[in-house]
Amino acid sequence: MEHTRIKELLNATEFGQEVIVKGWVRTFRNNQFIAINDGSSINNIQAVVDFENTDDALLKRITTGAAVRVKGTLIESLGKGQKVEVKVTELDVIGDSDPEKFPLQPKKHSLEFLREIAHLRFRTGTFNAIFKVRNALSFAVHRFFNERDFVYMHTPIITGSDAEGAGEMFRVTTLDLNNPPRTENGDIDFKEDFFGKSTNLTVSGQLEGELAALAFGNIYTFGPTFRAENSNTTRHLAEFWMIEPEMAFYELEDNMDLAEALLKYVIQYALETCPEEIEFLKNRLLEEEKNKPAADRSEMDLIEKLKFCLENEFERVKYTDAIEILKRSKPNQKKQFKYLIDEWGADLQSEHERYLVEKHFKKPVILTDYPREIKSFYMKQNEPDALGRNTVRAMDILFPGIGEMVGGSQREENLDKLLARMAEVGIPAEEMEWFLDTRRFGSVPHSGFGVGFERLVLFVTGMTNIRDVIPFPRTPKNAEF
Repeated sequence: MEHTRIKELLNATEFGQEVIVKGWVRTFRNNQFIAINDGSSINNIQAVVDFENTDDALLKRITTGAAVRVKGTLIESLGKGQKVEVKVTELDVIGDSDPEKFPLQPKKHSLEFLREIAHLRFRTGTFNAIFKVRNALSFAVHRFFNERDFVYMHTPIITGSDAEGAGEMFRVTTLDLNNPPRTENGDIDFKEDFFGKSTNLTVSGQLEGELAALAFGNIYTFGPTFRAENSNTTRHLAEFWMIEPEMAFYELEDNMDLAEALLKYVIQYALETCPEEIEFLKNRLLEEEKNKPAADRSEMDLIEKLKFCLENEFERVKYTDAIEILKRSKPNQKKQFKYLIDEWGADLQSEHERYLVEKHFKKPVILTDYPREIKSFYMKQNEPDALGRNTVRAMDILFPGIGEMVGGSQREENLDKLLARMAEVGIPAEEMEWFLDTRRFGSVPHSGFGVGFERLVLFVTGMTNIRDVIPFPRTPKNAEF
């Protein structure tokens, strides 16, 4: 007889049937009530043991964390908190758990402590809920693009190019670090390395995605990316996942429409498929916020915040207009912003993005047409404005509590403009001939964007630290597990 998953049993309407449950003990009360969880649900099933007729030695082995198999009759529960329970006829301990050593005893643990035991934190209700939502969002991303006939493209993880021009990359090498080969002028000779050149972990699949889009029309990538940015914050990871679609014959408006549709689709899917998990996370967040001063608490609970994004059209605002709003804003006038907005050309910080979304427009915002100097080389250049200022056809989508959720642009399809911009920022054209060929042979207007997947999971789960929404976070001085 096969075991039945607990999620299925909790929804059962027929009682009296014999069932087998396998899972891990969450609690064991009064030598009688075992709360068992098998990961299929954030909720446990209660198994009731006839302790008077059960071997004492066996009962002592039923400890938090132990893996058990119970066979018994599924009955309606008379106790509070559950509709069903199992009246046990057979009980086996599959794997023991020493209660003196098992760190997840049945009490409230801090998120900081759980990060230290990330290999075991999956067994808590909070992390069960987070990673179920992450799973649903991941599936929804693929479903969204599949329904729209996009081709899923696997772009390389090891690359010889820096897509963002950021320079903060992890080097990949097999050279002897104690005695690397050197050139005549003393530099490390990467021609002797495995790939015959200097290589790194990718910061983005975008450039390779563009190559595919200019053949298939519409493609997307969804994979790990890496930044060697020495940022120890609640918003940064060294290894994270990116969703990056690239579309031929798309201009900026089309790009914005697709990005807004994607975000609404995946949020809706999570709400529909993970109602228990999101309700649990909503209540967790409400409890957490009780410890904050009233002024720092969210105006909306988690579910209201998610519906707020679904029910509002995203406000589309040019960077130039946003700068004027921010310059006149109360936090700027009263010098409450950490980074004051004095003039056009400022690179917006999270505090500015959140002000626009949460205080001014009170809805998600798409900012467009940023100054050329603060954006990447590949973005399409606009004609200079009336004051001679240069902007690019960039767009960022800003969300409440998060700031930037999406960054994208129409790409520069004009070869001469692209070459000139690359020369300005010091990117050698000879290293990018493969990329420039797409502008030489049948170039077309095209666009794309990137969504930091962990930021999306952070938003949908209501968590406040990005290290809590990826299974094994990679951060400065931390690569455990």
